[in-house]
Amino acid sequence: MKIICIGRNYYSHIKELNNEIPAEPIFFIKPDTALLISNRPFYIPEFSKEIHYEVELILKICKSGKYINEKFALNYYNKIGIGIDFTARDIQRLHQAKGLPWEKSKAFDYSAAVSDFIDKSLLPIDKGIPFSLKLNGITVQEGNSKEMIFSFNQIISYISQFITLRMGDIIFTGTPSGVGQVKIGDELEAFLNGERLLKCKIK
Repeated sequence: MKIICIGRNYYSHIKELNNEIPAEPIFFIKPDTALLISNRPFYIPEFSKEIHYEVELILKICKSGKYINEKFALNYYNKIGIGIDFTARDIQRLHQAKGLPWEKSKAFDYSAAVSDFIDKSLLPIDKGIPFSLKLNGITVQEGNSKEMIFSFNQIISYISQFITLRMGDIIFTGTPSGVGQVKIGDELEAFLNGERLLKCKIK
């Protein structure tokens, strides 16, 4: 199982970080050791002084595929959930400035909090799936799948041109604006289509 993450997939987030709009999907990979499940707490690692939250819709791949045609991509995922991509922003910023890869800022242990998944047939994919994140009871991020630059199907098709997708893989589809820093004692709550599916205490 692998975790594939899409970067810069919402105009609002691109603007807040002053990044360039991508001409094609940007992706990176987290290892399976990044998984944080069952609403377990997130412990701030010693190597960073600026850990940010990024709430994202996540897809569960249900069958293997390579060179997937975009029009058939919907057959390759069957469930959708909500996740938090924890990012060591200070490390990412430093590595970007030096033109270095920034997996160290994204792929560390327990940096991918993942909720339970919901069957996609129960969600309004065609109309757009709303999702949000609360920090200590205050909404800090709100997004909708219809606001994505690259759709679920485009993402799956694109990734499969380079990497074989396998059953059980998870795709993080990008975050909207409102990302910010967490500190010890904070509590995050992530909502999918109005339902809270994920909560995470920061320690």
